Amino acid sequence: MAPTPQPCGTTLQPCACAPLSRRRAALDGSVAAAFCGSVAAPPSARLPRLTAAMASRLSGALRLAGLDDYIAPSQECIKPVKVEKKPGKAAAKIRIEADGSYFQIGQDGEAQKLEKAKITLNDCLACSGCITSAESVLITQQSHEELCKILASNKAAAPNEQKLVVVSVSPQSRASLAARCKLSVLETAKKLTAFLKSLGVHYVFDTTFSRNFSLLESQKEFVKRFRKQPEDKKALPMLASACPGWICYAEKTHGSFIIPYISTTKSPQQVMGSLIKGHFAEQQRLTPDQIYHVTVMPCYDKKLEASRPDFFNQEYQTRDVDCVITTGEVLKLLEQEGVSLSDVDPAPLDTMFSSAAEEELTSHSGGGSGGYLEHIYKYAAKELFGIQVDTIQYKPLKNKDFQEVTLEKDGVVLLQFALAYGFRNIQNLVQKLKRGKSPYHYIEVMACPSGCLNGGGQIELEGESSKDWLQQVEKLYNSLKTEIPEENRTVTELYEQWLGGTESEKAGKALHTEYHAVEKTNTGFNIKW
Repeated sequence: MAPTPQPCGTTLQPCACAPLSRRRAALDGSVAAAFCGSVAAPPSARLPRLTAAMASRLSGALRLAGLDDYIAPSQECIKPVKVEKKPGKAAAKIRIEADGSYFQIGQDGEAQKLEKAKITLNDCLACSGCITSAESVLITQQSHEELCKILASNKAAAPNEQKLVVVSVSPQSRASLAARCKLSVLETAKKLTAFLKSLGVHYVFDTTFSRNFSLLESQKEFVKRFRKQPEDKKALPMLASACPGWICYAEKTHGSFIIPYISTTKSPQQVMGSLIKGHFAEQQRLTPDQIYHVTVMPCYDKKLEASRPDFFNQEYQTRDVDCVITTGEVLKLLEQEGVSLSDVDPAPLDTMFSSAAEEELTSHSGGGSGGYLEHIYKYAAKELFGIQVDTIQYKPLKNKDFQEVTLEKDGVVLLQFALAYGFRNIQNLVQKLKRGKSPYHYIEVMACPSGCLNGGGQIELEGESSKDWLQQVEKLYNSLKTEIPEENRTVTELYEQWLGGTESEKAGKALHTEYHAVEKTNTGFNIKW
């Protein structure tokens, strides 16, 4: 009898139908099935439960529950294990022990334990067998525990063998910590700086600074695409590229169709990686591999982004971002050290890569996901049509996570932008694009409902509704003075001193990237039942 189709597992969370970020808005079964792309596997395809020891090493949002339930074939990792061929045609049986280990039983009755398949994050990024359920159990190498190991080995190493440890903190993570600890954003930044430095970190920076580059490059890229659209049918709509969950889904599910539309501008995390392992390393008279760069992010997918081969320096065998920890993992680190952030004495902020003075922090207007739509919209209106836009009027469509903005003159639509948050809206968006029915010039795409402030790596407060909690985080995030990227003098100076100009080849390499369609692999594991 054919197995009954059902969603992956007994719950839709943390079902990895969409990339690693936890989806807080529950998807109905039909949507889940659309992402899984297959029905449930037979009992033989069930996976063993994670042991308590294994589960404890995984971040809370990635602990998989009910793994003895049916798992859709499309969710299993299908990267084949390299099998050493031995002479002869003797058959062998495989025995599965109660603890989940596998033994090969030879013809002589001798049992030989089989090695477990070992795959890396890069293997998973190059695999089309799932969207991310396999990746979710492979990211323990990117954790606060890994950071602790590096800091411990650094202290034990000889001075000439120590690495310079740099932590770059996202503004979304800072706002979440501030809400959890009942502090202002500035207090949180200073206390977090003090705490991290007490562990052995040397510098703590703010990725709001690197986001200036991402916004400026996105603005220029959009205008170039708009002017090129008469001869390039895939120049528009330009799709935002800062969300790695969306990028992973796009590459694996829609591949060569969707990639031309995606902005090539690097995310703030990866721009910071270029800045730290490039300009900062030169300033410190260090090679890139002598710096260990950690980022604190609201999203688990950022771990996958940092692991992309595009962001690996072959010459020095180092990544632009060595380790990504989430906001929740910072809280775990505080608890592990027995420290309450509220009780930590504040320390001065590192202002080398800062948008403001020591006693001040800044942000960008346009929402908690970076403000890409707003900045590009205002810049394009001025640059393309000479229209000064001071305020933007958003028009909600089907839900609050799908809104549009329109620039009109004399009844003619000049620009039409949209923001699409959450995979339900992304699915609808892609389908319209495939049918040639999308009216938009630019779309700010984010995988998580409500955007980055609601990322899967953010802190949750027990006993408080997610809506009320998110509002607190948003209020703190929006409490900072906003800045305009074009007016940041340090950014302007770095374009000249570090990159050799805004249009230089070095600027293109440091601030832009490319994407890769993942070819579909057909094996016995991903045949639909």
